[in-house]
Amino acid sequence: MSLLRRRKPINESSDSKPLLEKEGEEHHEEDHDEDEDDGNGKNKKTPSKIKKKPPPQSKWSCLDTCCWFIGCICITWWLLLFLYNAMPASFPQYVTEAITGPLPDPPGVKLKKEGLEAKHPVVFVPGIVTGGLELWEGRECAEGLFRKRLWGGTFGEVYKRPLCWVEHMSLDNETGLDPCGIRVRPVSGLVAADYFAPGYFVWAVLIANLARIGYEEKTMYMAAYDWRLSFQNTEVRDQTLSRIKSNIELMVATNGGRKVVVIPHSMGVLYFLHFMKWVEAPAPMGGGGGPDWCSKHIKAVVNIGGPFLGVPKAIAGLFSAEAKDIAVARALAPGFLDNDIFQLQTLQHVMRMSRTWDSTMSMIPRGGDTIWGGLDWSPEEGYSCSKKREEDDTQITDQAGAENAVCKARSANYGRIISFGKDVAEAPSSDIERIDFRGAIKGLSAANTTCRDVWTEYHDMGFAGIKAVAEYKTYTAESIVDLLHFVAPKMMARGTAHFSYGIADNLDDPKYKHYKYWSNPLETTLPNAPDMEIFSLYGVGLPTERAYVYKLSPHAECSIPFKIDTSADDEDTCLRDGVYSVDGDETVPVLSAGFMCAKGWRGKTRFNPSGIRTYIREYNHSPPANLLEGRGTLSGAHVDIMGNFALIEDVIRIVAGASGEELGGDQIHSNIRNWSEKINLQLEETQVYSSR
Repeated sequence: MSLLRRRKPINESSDSKPLLEKEGEEHHEEDHDEDEDDGNGKNKKTPSKIKKKPPPQSKWSCLDTCCWFIGCICITWWLLLFLYNAMPASFPQYVTEAITGPLPDPPGVKLKKEGLEAKHPVVFVPGIVTGGLELWEGRECAEGLFRKRLWGGTFGEVYKRPLCWVEHMSLDNETGLDPCGIRVRPVSGLVAADYFAPGYFVWAVLIANLARIGYEEKTMYMAAYDWRLSFQNTEVRDQTLSRIKSNIELMVATNGGRKVVVIPHSMGVLYFLHFMKWVEAPAPMGGGGGPDWCSKHIKAVVNIGGPFLGVPKAIAGLFSAEAKDIAVARALAPGFLDNDIFQLQTLQHVMRMSRTWDSTMSMIPRGGDTIWGGLDWSPEEGYSCSKKREEDDTQITDQAGAENAVCKARSANYGRIISFGKDVAEAPSSDIERIDFRGAIKGLSAANTTCRDVWTEYHDMGFAGIKAVAEYKTYTAESIVDLLHFVAPKMMARGTAHFSYGIADNLDDPKYKHYKYWSNPLETTLPNAPDMEIFSLYGVGLPTERAYVYKLSPHAECSIPFKIDTSADDEDTCLRDGVYSVDGDETVPVLSAGFMCAKGWRGKTRFNPSGIRTYIREYNHSPPANLLEGRGTLSGAHVDIMGNFALIEDVIRIVAGASGEELGGDQIHSNIRNWSEKINLQLEETQVYSSR
């Protein structure tokens, strides 16, 4: 009994004692249980009447869960990588064929069976961001990166040293050239743009198919350039235009006098337009090749995804450092991209960096309201984003007039490229009260010492300037240029020195001999080369950004004051996540890619005085049937189209000697002809020129 009385308080108070005391008491009790005295001096073992408590179990923390999860991913990844490297090279194709049936031959294999062989030398002209850039000289933070890629490849330095990377990828905000102590240069050779990142092809598929009919590096040339610079500055700093000229002349001379076929992609289309004017212009501004240089050296220019008249997407990038995808990401994670992530305020640094790249201003929409529409009209008026394509205007009968009027009433006002509020985007222009922002006093500066590292020109605007921009309510293509001058005067001062966005009144005016007009097809003429052909190849069938609904973002230090209003949606007018869409290749609207070859250059016009033959080849987008097809062989997307088998086949036939007529002439799926007819553009040159 005495033993039991001793144990009772031990049990009752055991939970309140420290763990070491509990363990000591349990050992002590076990001794009593085993050696209890029976009163005669003999030890008598009795079973313990107290249950032993199990040792405390450790809790599973959140950190343990994360480590376990990451470990599982790593093990799975390495296992899959091992299996991928261990399996036969033909296994993926075998699985794909088992699911989808036999795969078609790649275009190069197919056309080689038809007897096609390499004929004309080929020149590739990459677009913006797809060409690799490497470091030749840098600051202390870039130690060990000599001739390592800063752009393209694995992009390892973006997350290893993000601020250092931004510093070295930025250009001087005053000159548009290298900052002091930094030299970043384009990678040379076919590897400059064959892959953008590991596994993400750009030119690689086309190059491989050309190789199948006999092409090799001596008959293919990648005209790599620093895509950040203005076009003329690539010659000033790197003599890139001179190198392209020399390489083309060499290829023609070493291939029996056969002219080259030039294949520009995306912004490379505008870059090569600039080159064709530069090469024939007299030195020192031009290359001094003479007025017949293009006629002697170029067989055809095969433009792929060309933004001849600019892209609205460029406006969103310059105005708020975003496009549809970025805007959606901001909506899903409010404040995330505006906050300090790993000491990198993401969007602010992207804006600061990209606004030093003069090339981005080459893609601001050209032609003003004449091309892109005004407050109450646009060429794409009545476009339907449903799967069923809109009917031709010629098929609309008089009896359907009322129905057509209803359709037009619900059509998006695509001419309003930026609208502050969905109600403004949809309202009749007569109901919109606008206060002109031009000349507005910008007021007190919003900049402070905490904004120095992420300075953008918005910090010089002040709150009154930001308010003035919003109170103008809506912007068309013409007022967009004034808007950018207002919000980013330093950037636009550099930009307007190198690019122009209007329509020439008279192309005989001597001012159009300046290089700032050479990349604008509406302010310059094609070369005097009647035997040359120009193709425009591009994808259709994908929603492509055309106009935006904006809102003021909540004020915060160092923030970008405007952002796309992702809450704005309307399926009837192709409005989703604050973005109005039209037909195109996800980046370039059909209007920009097709208008010049459909109308502006078709036949002899003042923009095409020698009557160079032009052709449109559209490729309807078809997504991959399954994941094993990767990015697909029938894609119409802006970059993925470079792996489109139908496009590659057309390109191979052209470089092997086929003409546009032999290719089948135009191939059109969109409404580009009708949209082009709605544009009232003067195509005949005025008879009288008066100097100004």
